[in-house]
Amino acid sequence: MTSLLLIAGVLVAMFVAYNIGGSTTGPAFGPAVGADAISKPVAAALMGVFFFIGAWTLGRNVVTKLGTELVVNTSVFTLESSIAVLFFIGLALLIGNLFGVPASTSMTAVGAIAGLALAAGVLDFAVMGQIVIWWVVSPIIGFWVSLVIGRYFYARLNRLIAIERSTGSLFDLDRSGVVPIPRVHKTTNRRELVGTVTVVAIGCLMAFASGTSNIANAVAPLVGSGELAMNPAIIFGGIAVAIGSFTIARRTLETMGSGLTELPLTAAIVVASISSTLVVFLSALGIPASFVIIATMSTVGLGWGRATRPRTAPEIVTGNGGPPVTVDALAADKEGETLPPIGAEDVEDIPDPGALFNPVMTARVVLMQNVVPAIATVGAYLTFRFVPISGF
Repeated sequence: MTSLLLIAGVLVAMFVAYNIGGSTTGPAFGPAVGADAISKPVAAALMGVFFFIGAWTLGRNVVTKLGTELVVNTSVFTLESSIAVLFFIGLALLIGNLFGVPASTSMTAVGAIAGLALAAGVLDFAVMGQIVIWWVVSPIIGFWVSLVIGRYFYARLNRLIAIERSTGSLFDLDRSGVVPIPRVHKTTNRRELVGTVTVVAIGCLMAFASGTSNIANAVAPLVGSGELAMNPAIIFGGIAVAIGSFTIARRTLETMGSGLTELPLTAAIVVASISSTLVVFLSALGIPASFVIIATMSTVGLGWGRATRPRTAPEIVTGNGGPPVTVDALAADKEGETLPPIGAEDVEDIPDPGALFNPVMTARVVLMQNVVPAIATVGAYLTFRFVPISGF
């Protein structure tokens, strides 16, 4: 009977990891895909590789700690209760993925474990409070930093980076030998190549960071119960994440790459840099990083900032009259156009700022990213509070 339960537990853990791959690939590589730097299959492959590296190296420490930080008595993690917790994590993440919205894996997993701990009366409220505070503060920081950059510094930053997409692919495959060798396409310029490598490298860093923290969300309850060893758990989880990246992650890649805002290569670098910096900072503090929320709010902040681009004080003084206006700066960047001075645009030619900031999509994302963890938390609490479970 125990063997059957363990097999069921491994399958449920892989189901959770599968949905982790679906929900975290978008925030990590959505900017690169949205900027046409890499394709979705390449993003999925990179996600699988770097997630596994992060999980195999630093992730095992988080797996060990997740089962002890939120609860004051680890005996609450029986095989049966672990399976139930993983089920609610996977179910909640699946709902977010089906809606094409990347849900926070850390928030969902911590919520489910907190529901279990609260029902058993072993929740450490001090630790939970510290985590929640950072979950609230970090997306706000990402949003406002991105908004300020988009509103006041993006045009100047874009001129410094000056990444313009050329026609055709970045690389060609030289098939003259036995093994195909990728070579830089003849129309690819150096700035474009450097920018592409940068945004993809940041995505790989975010995938690595995801592996260090999110592998615990899939396998920590089983490892904590003592029923599954660490190394097999990481291998099973890594395989399932890769499968999720190649399949269900396609919708979240579209949402993060183009659904929230038009995202050229320069903007992708800004969003990925801010998000990855905050994630690394939170990881250093030992906080389960909700980089899905951080990346989403950074994307929204940058798009909103560009959609409300103002005139500067010198331009007002020099008589570039008319009310403050907006400009489709990201779209201009995407086409390699030169932007007019701030405040000198022809008001009649200014497109709808909704092309830069999609309030409907943003509201949908914010709503689902709060609903999904709530489903896991409430579902786990009610189950362990009112439904008899063997061993609990």
